[in-house]
Order: sequence, then structure tokens, then C-alpha cells
Amino acid sequence: MSQPKLVLVGGNGFLGRHLASYFRAIGYQVVSISRTGSGDVRWDSCSLGPWAQALEGADLLVNLAGRTVDCRYTAANRRAILASRVESTRVLGAAVAACVQPPKVWLNSSTATIYPDTRGDAPANTEASPTPGGPFSEEVGRAWEEAFWAAPAPAAVRRVALRTAIVLGADGGAFPVMARLARYGLCTPQSDGQQWISWLHVRDFCRAVAFLAQADDLGGPVNLCAPHPLLNRDFNALLAQHLRPPLHLPQPKWLLEIGAFALRTETELILKSRKVYPERLLAAGFQFEYPRCVAAVGELLGKQPVATSQDVASE
Repeated sequence: MSQPKLVLVGGNGFLGRHLASYFRAIGYQVVSISRTGSGDVRWDSCSLGPWAQALEGADLLVNLAGRTVDCRYTAANRRAILASRVESTRVLGAAVAACVQPPKVWLNSSTATIYPDTRGDAPANTEASPTPGGPFSEEVGRAWEEAFWAAPAPAAVRRVALRTAIVLGADGGAFPVMARLARYGLCTPQSDGQQWISWLHVRDFCRAVAFLAQADDLGGPVNLCAPHPLLNRDFNALLAQHLRPPLHLPQPKWLLEIGAFALRTETELILKSRKVYPERLLAAGFQFEYPRCVAAVGELLGKQPVATSQDVASE
């Protein structure tokens, strides 16, 4: 039996490294396409070229390409964020359409921030929830998916949009920054702490991608998030329980605005309320290793989970 082939686009970052390692461990040949020399194949992310040959005969195509949103939302940065997602998706669609043996499955990154800000006891957003657009992050999600569904790939190519929440890992992404700040006392609610955090352990991210690669009847948007979101105040309480900093410094909104300006980022990344539920994954039979944040944070910090009443209540 021939070795299955994964083509991983934009895979040099935190998620790409984990996916490549996971898929190699389960027997895949992994071919990485990137804009830098660290990939197996080079591309410019906006035009067809010799790189497109790598897609021939692939069992799975995963596109993670996209400029980081951890920046100030200036006009130039907004254009770059949007173009990096839309243009790379469009050119991949053209490459898939030109293949003699196109990839069997195309999983394209999207974002859980495509859903509107959801507060309080309102139901969590499922894949059936409306995505009307609004703030910049929601518009990016809509444009990204529109480019994906408009791509001229053959009908036989099964397509899934990965509406991914915040992925927690010990070696990359947002979590190491969160933990470092918590050690210095910034493990208190950010603003009022009432914003929801939808999250996913990096191992469950990899497992979910592998699951979707084999789920022959599953196409369209899929929420990649754990089934139990929690409030910002309760997430920070978990960090405080584990790290036990000597100080607990308040984080009012005005102070967060100053900090975000100094760090050249946006407060939306921590103040938007993301309450998302993985309805389609669960209905298809996927089982999470880390369904609750208390266990995920404990594992990532190398400690035993410490349950809090707030954690249990919000989850």
C-alpha cells in the first residue's frame, strides 16, 4: 500500500510544525510549501508556478497560509492580512483545478472569529449560526471562506473550512505569552473578564484535522474548538491556580489599550467574546482528549489539573 501524501501550505508556524510531526507519525509523507527556504517547495502565495506540481496525487491538502493578526490594524496591515488569506486560497484553487490527479481532500484555514461577539448566556455559535460580518476580524473570515468556496476545484475534491479557535500549545501560539504574563501577576480578568474564550489543545487540533481527512461525508464549515468554552476571568483563574504569582495586578480596559499600543497589537485579540461549539465534529463522532480547559492548562504547564468552582461553573 502506497504512503498517503499530505501537502501542507504555510506550515512553518506553530500549527504547521505540529501537524507535520503528527502526520509523519501516523505514516504520511508530508510535503511543505512555504514562502521561505525552510519548506520543501517554494511559492510566492499569489501566482501559479512549478510548486503546483506538488499537489498532484495528494491525499490531503491543508492550507494554513495567512499573515499574523498580532499587529496594529492599520490600513496597510489590514490589506496584508486580508490579501495573504484570500490570494493564497484563490491561487491554490487554480492549482487544484489544473491538477491531473487533484487532492482528494482540501482543508482550508478559516477562523472562529467569523461569528459575532457573543456574551452572557446566549447560545454558543455552531456552524449553522449566521455570519453577518461586522468588525474587521469577522469580515476577514467571510472573505476568506468566500474565496475558498469560489475556487474552481473539481467537484470530487471534498472541501472543509476549518473555523479554528485559539489553539493552546506549550511551544507556540498565544499560550506561552499568556503564561509568561501570568507569572508576573497578569492573571486577573482582562477588562470585566466576561468575554468567552473558545480554545483547543494543539493535540486535539492535529487529531481533528486527521479525523476530517477521513470523514468522507463531511464538507463545508467545521468549528475546531473544544466543546466547553470558558470566561476570560475563569481562564485567568486557572493560570493563577497553577502559577501562584506573588502579585495579582488589575487589567482594566484602558490599561490594556495602552499595553496593546506599546506592543503593536490590538485589544480585540483578548476582548472579543468568542463562544463557539463544535457541533459537526461531535455529531460525526470525534472524541476530544482535552474537552475541558482545566485539563488542557494542567497538561501544558506540566502540572496536575486544578479544578476551580469558576471553571466548572463556566464550562
